Amino acid sequence: MPPSSTNVLDRFRQGDPDAFEAVFREYQASVYRWVLRIVHNAAAAEDLTIETFWRIYRAHARFEPARGFAAWARRIATHAALDWLRAHKNELVLNVELCADISGTQVTDPAVSAETRTKIAQAFARLPPGLRIAAALAVIEQQPQKEIAEALGISIAAVKLRVFRALRILRKDLEQQGIRP
Repeated sequence: MPPSSTNVLDRFRQGDPDAFEAVFREYQASVYRWVLRIVHNAAAAEDLTIETFWRIYRAHARFEPARGFAAWARRIATHAALDWLRAHKNELVLNVELCADISGTQVTDPAVSAETRTKIAQAFARLPPGLRIAAALAVIEQQPQKEIAEALGISIAAVKLRVFRALRILRKDLEQQGIRP
């Protein structure tokens, strides 16, 4: 944010509605993209972006300007997305590239590809939400582990462990379905 933004963030922390509006305009797109990376559902990401900013507005007094707004907003957005994933655990849409990234398979037959994508999506949806978020952000979205750790409120080592566990579970699940990753 520009140098005058420190003033906006201070005013936001004090509960100024105009400052909140300025912060919303500045960060809305980045929060939406972050949430979309987690839930892979545009309509849900729009709703969760609004939910995130509602949570941000209610928690304005706890914001610490010295720590930065973007990381704080990502953490709140991640928790909103995690709540959504828990409530919609079997609703996951994966695209073709995503499925190839997860399984490591190269499928040329469109019929097999559709079946493979479905099995991968089902296996991914069966992951516990905490592992699913870590795997989606690290493997699919290729976000830095430091950002993932900040967003989830865990250490970098814990991010690595969650990604490792998620991939191990996915491999086992896919092998049981006849897909060799």
